[in-house]
Amino acid sequence: MTDSPSATAGPAPRSLPRGGRRPAWALLAAFVFADAYAMLRLLWATGSRWGYTACDRTVEHTAGQAVTGCGASGVEVLPFWSGWGAVALCAVLVAVTALGVARPGRVVAAGLWGCAAVLVALSFPGHLVFEFAAAAGHPTDWRDLANRVVLLAGGLLVAAAAVAAVPRAQGVRRPAGVRPAPRWLRAWAYAGCALPLLGWTMPHTLWLLGVPLGIPARMLAEVREDINVPMGLALCGLPALGGLLTLGLAARWGQEFPRWVPLVGRRRVPRLLALVPAGVVSVALTSYGVIGLSMIATALVDGQTTWAGLASAWAVTGTEVLFLAWGVALGVATLGYHRLARAR
Repeated sequence: MTDSPSATAGPAPRSLPRGGRRPAWALLAAFVFADAYAMLRLLWATGSRWGYTACDRTVEHTAGQAVTGCGASGVEVLPFWSGWGAVALCAVLVAVTALGVARPGRVVAAGLWGCAAVLVALSFPGHLVFEFAAAAGHPTDWRDLANRVVLLAGGLLVAAAAVAAVPRAQGVRRPAGVRPAPRWLRAWAYAGCALPLLGWTMPHTLWLLGVPLGIPARMLAEVREDINVPMGLALCGLPALGGLLTLGLAARWGQEFPRWVPLVGRRRVPRLLALVPAGVVSVALTSYGVIGLSMIATALVDGQTTWAGLASAWAVTGTEVLFLAWGVALGVATLGYHRLARAR
């Protein structure tokens, strides 16, 4: 009498547990960053002014103001959100990253993602990329730029900790291959490509060529005087390149490297290679657009500008709307790519 298959096959295999181990370096590094930055903010709140700047990043400063941080050493009491308010927020960051080290999981990962988004948004209130481009030949508050670079690096580090905090299944291979992007994802990716090309690169190129599209002649002369050729190429070319790369979120080459790419041709594109830059840029653009529009609204309420003044420079005013729309389109396309790659 032959044995039944159940008798010879042995015990049924157990289901694979979730909670595969991930490298803990990101969680530990995020915790160290949170502690170090909280200590710096505590020093500022208690009287130290090392690395602190009192300059208003929304206005242009002289060389002497930029060097001294607008007299930062003479500031006796910091504003609440620059002093003890920032210390309280840092304490929240320290607590969340400590939970990530002690008890990683999906709930803690959600908190880490929130902290990462706040850090990245705070690093771009004056649009960090453009301020670096404008730093050539202009007085620059390097203390402010260094602080916001630290915030950006910390945001990326906390985002890596959020990824590391989520358990994953072990021994499970997801099917390879390229999944076609749904129509809505393609639409948002096309919008994320067209907005910077038509709303930023085209008008700035015309301005540099001397065409006063949407700005007064006086403002056009100031733009052409302040922007040299390398800066103009960067200001016009980088947003266009970013817009073209957005198409990859809905294209085959965003999931699989093209055959002609050396060494990695036909290999799968790592998700984070697309998600991290696109996510950072979308948060930065959205926050910059919101801040810019709020500044315009404040200027209207305070009487510093009028609707007629905004209309005379409609292209400049529309740039704030452009950043907000561009950030939203890129953010939605990034979420769609995340869902597409995860399903793959």
